[in-house]
Amino acid sequence: MPAQADMRSAAPPAPDRVSDPGRGRGVVFEARGLGVEVGAGRETRRILQDVTFDVREREFVSIMGRSGTGKTTLLKALGGLRDVTPGSVVSARGEPVDGPPEGVSFVFQDYSASLLPWRTVERNVSLGLEGRLERPELERRVTDALEMVGLAGRRRGYPWQLSGGMQQRVQLARSLAMRASALLMDEPFGSLDAMTKAALQDELQQVHQETGATVLFVTHDIDEAIFLSDRILILAGDPATIGHSIAVDLPRPRDQLATKELPEFLALRRTVYEAIVGHA
Repeated sequence: MPAQADMRSAAPPAPDRVSDPGRGRGVVFEARGLGVEVGAGRETRRILQDVTFDVREREFVSIMGRSGTGKTTLLKALGGLRDVTPGSVVSARGEPVDGPPEGVSFVFQDYSASLLPWRTVERNVSLGLEGRLERPELERRVTDALEMVGLAGRRRGYPWQLSGGMQQRVQLARSLAMRASALLMDEPFGSLDAMTKAALQDELQQVHQETGATVLFVTHDIDEAIFLSDRILILAGDPATIGHSIAVDLPRPRDQLATKELPEFLALRRTVYEAIVGHA
């Protein structure tokens, strides 16, 4: 069961929905007393402190909070890309995290920096698998991944010939081709226009349902977090900890119009907003 909100901070008018959507499933990520510091000597500053929660199989969990609370830092700590303070416990599928865990893939906001412009779309997708698989299996995985994100017809194009949304699809396809069982996504749609963002949210929802991958998703967009998530964790404080854990009990599959018109969706929007702005 995930750690619940730190009730020393101001609570929103609507109570947290603290049911566990992943109850009964295996734990993929575990954090216990996680802390992260930056700088050195007298310039050391603690960003995260006593962060404690679990993420279970097939859960889609969004991480939110004010700017500077350490959302990306937390994601990197879970993925073995950031050192944690002594005494912190961070594990992936029961194994201590001391580097990028097996089966975990990152999808970053800066998609253009993640793709090699001199490689075709299909060769960007195959990048992490070359030399590890026989050619027929490699080609099958690349084809399946590109079909899943709707880019099968652009496989021989180059990233610079694609729109921003298509480039982000290529980055997602790379993770799918590697058969990642968990995706760590750092504001992947943050720089895209509203229509492209909505289309990719729909794509990601479908990918999540089809693959059963566990997803941790950093975003500043409240509607996006509610639309995609099973649960929303809100970082608060300085140094930050988990201020609220809010379950999103909305039926799936979700629709950009119908879901966002539900009274439950509107109530959740208020709950999440108040949980974020209620922490100075």
